[in-house]
Amino acid sequence: MSRFYSESARRRVRLALTGRGKSPPGLFPGMKTSGLHGSCAPAIASLRSSRLFVHRLLALAAWVVWPLAAAGVAAAESPAVAPVRVGATERLMGVPWTITVHAAAERAGREAIAAAFAEVGRLERTLSDYDPASELSRLSAVAPTTAPRPVGPDLWRVLSRAVAIRDASAGAFDPTVGPLTTLWRQSRRSGRLPVESRLAAARAAVGPDTLALVPEAQAVTLARPGMRLDLGGIGMGYAADRALEVLERHGIAAAMIDASGDVLVSGPPPGTAGWRIAVAPLGPGAEPGDAAGQLVLVHAAVTTSGDAFQAVEIDGRRYSHIVDPRTGIGVAGPAAVTVVARDCATADAVATAASVLGPDRSAGLLATVGGCAARFVWKDGEAVRAATLGPWPAQPPQTAR
Repeated sequence: MSRFYSESARRRVRLALTGRGKSPPGLFPGMKTSGLHGSCAPAIASLRSSRLFVHRLLALAAWVVWPLAAAGVAAAESPAVAPVRVGATERLMGVPWTITVHAAAERAGREAIAAAFAEVGRLERTLSDYDPASELSRLSAVAPTTAPRPVGPDLWRVLSRAVAIRDASAGAFDPTVGPLTTLWRQSRRSGRLPVESRLAAARAAVGPDTLALVPEAQAVTLARPGMRLDLGGIGMGYAADRALEVLERHGIAAAMIDASGDVLVSGPPPGTAGWRIAVAPLGPGAEPGDAAGQLVLVHAAVTTSGDAFQAVEIDGRRYSHIVDPRTGIGVAGPAAVTVVARDCATADAVATAASVLGPDRSAGLLATVGGCAARFVWKDGEAVRAATLGPWPAQPPQTAR
């Protein structure tokens, strides 16, 4: 019983028995409200000796207790407000982003989504290699630097994580790959491989020895002219991680962010085991919508990299848009790799590196990074083959949505 009701009940009994208030209608007819004392004493004694007193005392108890019971019944019968599913799509970082949340109310959900989109937009203005006014582009424009250049906290965190993945992948992932990606985009448009002289010039501005981080100053040194930093293989995942933090600060416990293939989820939707996500086919004859091509995840990220949507055929060979930083040429396909990790920046970068390395050379990368798994699918002649590295998530019965 709440303190409010217990005090109220005691007050009703006290007032009724002392007469300092109105008695319940018809409870003691003929008695004055001046109290149960003085000239009324004979009447009290008479009542106490009769059944009528007992009946009326029970009526008094019912008069006091009934409001408490009614309040308890009302509270028990009031259904909990079910969370509302809210979603929206906005184009950011050159691709559609879709955010879906379960919120206490639709307005709260839409406000949280709007704040998350605003955070992605802010990060785009920091990390874009297309926007000449972005912090990343302005840093590239001063290469080579004569002294370490301080950078903001977001750019520092992304570059630090990118360098860690670069080192773990033996250069299969490299944030300095920009000159090579620019050259490869031209090849995809023309349908011809890059001219060797231009390829050599671009490779000279790429590699681990061209970029140095200075942690004590949160600063960056660029060692070669013509450098162009490219965070396309990690920046979108980092933005998804930050957007999810914004949703959580708005009280959202169940959310999914889909940045055109970079998917990040928090807690499960109400009444489900998790978020069901279709991934690349995992074996011969499988389709993305099949059970074998689905994951049910909570508090995790999943990214698929490959040539399913961005590829070019040159001289009879299929190439991905993903560039091997060591050669300057796109990864040969058809192939795809799906990575599951604890955060989206890691999933994004590891998927890019694993696409370059392939299943035979990615085990060391996954062991070094930790907390992630990869599943590869590739075509070998007419056969479709698949391989899994790391602890692939065990799936519950397919009841989530």
